[in-house]
Amino acid sequence: MVMGSIPENVDVAIIGGGVGGYIAAIRAAQLGKSVALIEKHKLGGHCLNYACIPSKTLIHISDIYDSIKESSKFGISVNGLAIDAKKMYEWRVFVSKKLEQGVAFLCKSNNIDVFSAEATFLSSNKLQLTDGIEIDFKKAIIATGSEPISLKGFEYSDKIIDYKKALLLDYIPKNMAIIGAGYVAVEIGIMYAKLGSNVSIIARSDILSRFDPEAVAYVKKRMESLNIKIYKKSNPLSFDANILKLDSNENILADILVVAVGLSPYTSGLGLSNTHIKLDDKGFIITDKTMLTSDENIYAIGDVAGEPMLAHKAMRQGVVAGEAASGISSSYENIVVPAVIFSDPEIAIAGRLDGDGIMTTKFPLSALGRAIALDSTNGFVKIAYTEDKIVKGVEIVSRDANAMISEAALAIEMGATLEDIADTIHPHPTFSESIMEAAESALGRGIHFFDSTKVKK
Repeated sequence: MVMGSIPENVDVAIIGGGVGGYIAAIRAAQLGKSVALIEKHKLGGHCLNYACIPSKTLIHISDIYDSIKESSKFGISVNGLAIDAKKMYEWRVFVSKKLEQGVAFLCKSNNIDVFSAEATFLSSNKLQLTDGIEIDFKKAIIATGSEPISLKGFEYSDKIIDYKKALLLDYIPKNMAIIGAGYVAVEIGIMYAKLGSNVSIIARSDILSRFDPEAVAYVKKRMESLNIKIYKKSNPLSFDANILKLDSNENILADILVVAVGLSPYTSGLGLSNTHIKLDDKGFIITDKTMLTSDENIYAIGDVAGEPMLAHKAMRQGVVAGEAASGISSSYENIVVPAVIFSDPEIAIAGRLDGDGIMTTKFPLSALGRAIALDSTNGFVKIAYTEDKIVKGVEIVSRDANAMISEAALAIEMGATLEDIADTIHPHPTFSESIMEAAESALGRGIHFFDSTKVKK
């Protein structure tokens, strides 16, 4: 598919129409550049079609279903509750398609030429597309993202699938096993457990092992209540006849086996050897703060340009690269990239929680009016700061933590102090008050939670 005229020469060519790529394309077009955007599958890439949006759509549905099942404490009784997996699937597809169409409209409105093809560099100024078209460019931006890492001995099939296929099922598996214990495995596991699957997670060490154990403890407790079985310090040996064998001599029944062991940067077939681009030892494209690679004409953004491999990081880098490739002074110098795990409860983090000169204070949701009213008291807000009261990090374990963490990211980016947060009026009753309460507690003036270690004598 091509939108608009087919150019022989463009100012900026962008490979990859995911969230980073299409944002870079739009920004360059806004700055008056002629832009070609090449995407081999669907506009919006993995985020809109296979990962972020689909997973959060399905997690929302599973949360509704689970909330109804647990609503008797509020005086609500429901008989004959059931879930139609095919309609759930149809809604998930509808959401992605609607967003994909929105991206196509934005590209057309900004006079961006969109090519449905794969691209290979012939040189530092020319691309060969699989539809036979050659594009000469002044600048190019690589935004090809990442792909799921496969696991030897567990090649993909109808029964062994990656996380993308797990979000495309139109039925609820009776028994699901997940190899991997990162945030993707935890999110998918909790979602399907709420929908009625018997879920087992196989962890080489433990779930969410890179995150704060204090925060993870709340998620583990919730997973236990959902009867999710976590096989710690275990490795899979084989999968046959719906039986997954572990090196711990345990056998797990699984109708579907999901492999979620991580992502790798996607550079296959790009013809990077025909350019001056260099990769690091992990396969990521090396860039500077303007997202320029070691080739003076080519930029790289998002997952392919290094960790953290998060969509919102790619979006910010898309703006920077779109501007830099258009001759505008722009650089990626953000202090913090917030991260959210859509578990139950959610975990959201911005900045750092430890290190030399870092102190922390925690405010429990059990002391928050809104949390008590909604029966969502499992969690806390932890705020990290220096001796001069500068906020360096915030961790939120809570319902709707995803909506609250942006305040923390803004505070850290602006060099805010504890007083800046504590003295800002937060609406009541809300979950966001917990951030203010944590700041007040750190200052030794907490009102709704008594912390004897912070009270000034």
